[in-house]
Amino acid sequence: MDQNTSTPEPEPIRLDQFLKFTGLAETGGHAKRLIQNGEVEVNGEVEVRRRRKLSSEDVIALCGNEVAVADYLEG
Repeated sequence: MDQNTSTPEPEPIRLDQFLKFTGLAETGGHAKRLIQNGEVEVNGEVEVRRRRKLSSEDVIALCGNEVAVADYLEG
């Protein structure tokens, strides 16, 4: 009996959804403003695309807080 031992990659999450999901933004509108104002970094670079798809390797920074996407996708 063959067993597939590889686990599927989690569905990608958008940057604005991730900010809301983690509590870094209070609402979707708040997330949008943070991103448009250049306050959010992905992997050390300012990101202004709110629909940017994140992967488990990405690290988000906002207001001195850093959050690894992998910590939330695995849970």
